[in-house]
This record gives sequence, structure tokens and C-alpha cells, in this order.
Amino acid sequence: MVQIFCAYLKRNYPVNQHMNSTVEVCFVCLGNICRSPLAQGVFEALVKKEGLQDRIKTSSAGVSGWHAGSPPDVRMQQTARSHGIQLNSRGRQFQASDFQQMDLVLAMDHSNLDALQQMRPEPELQDKLFLFRSFDPKNDGDLEVPDPYYGGDKGFETVYQMVERTCPKVLQHLQTKLAKKA
Repeated sequence: MVQIFCAYLKRNYPVNQHMNSTVEVCFVCLGNICRSPLAQGVFEALVKKEGLQDRIKTSSAGVSGWHAGSPPDVRMQQTARSHGIQLNSRGRQFQASDFQQMDLVLAMDHSNLDALQQMRPEPELQDKLFLFRSFDPKNDGDLEVPDPYYGGDKGFETVYQMVERTCPKVLQHLQTKLAKKA
């Protein structure tokens, strides 16, 4: 009886394959306590606002393991909170195997990009690894997200502004990837 019912459901209510498609993005900085957790938090809020949290998976990591297990820097948390963003991630180190599951890996600066490129051969990185600010509509040729760790509060706000204006373009890119997977 159960088999007949399941066959009936399958025939009359086919699963929408488009709803099963997902994409994954990872934001990467040096220690995973300032820039990349902020990008993750801002992007997650944007994805949730668009109702895409079941289709777009978001994470962050560092190229170093210095802060593995640590929460984001208190100053970055304060900056994010002042804009209504919660940072819930814990520091982790990016692994070469992460490239296999990620559809998009975004490095915060050239140093992070170089470290990531050394983890995988070039063909594995095609259409997958970019500098975060390559999506920034106001980058004016400057593709670095400066590390605010050793600076003052102004540096954290500057990074927030870069991340906030860049994340919508990253979302557009991932929506295109989702459409191709469908």
C-alpha cells in the first residue's frame, strides 16, 4: 500500500529539480576573524532577505590556522552589529579539499589569492577563484580589501562599506550559476 501511494505521489507531484540545486561560496582572508566572517555575515543576511538560504550555502575561512575555533574579532562584531548584522562563524583554515565542494571562493586580497592558488592547480580554479573586490562596482582598479586588524575603528567601517556594496554583485553571480545548474 505504501509503495502504491509513493508511486502515486511521484507521478502526480514530481519533484522540482530546480529546487534541489545549490551553490556554495566561501569568503577567505588571512585569519578568518575580520574580513571573511564579515563578508559571510553580510552575504547570509542578503541571501536570507532574498529567500535563497536553502539554495546558497555560505562559509568563510582563513589561509592560516592561527585563529581556528575563535569567534570574529570583537571590533568587527561591533561594526557588523551597528549595521544589524550578526557574525556567528568560528575561525577555520581553508583546506585544498574545500575547492571540490565550493562553487565560488573569494579571496580578500592578493596574498590570500596567492596562497589559495598554491593549494590547487590552475584548471581546478577556472571560474571558481576570484578576488572579492573584482565584484565591487566601485573598485577603481583596487582589488584589495584592507586588513583592519592592526588599524583603528575607521578601518573596520571601511571594510564594512566595501563588503556591503560588493555582496549584491556576488549574489547576482551565484544566481547565474544556479540558473546554469537547473
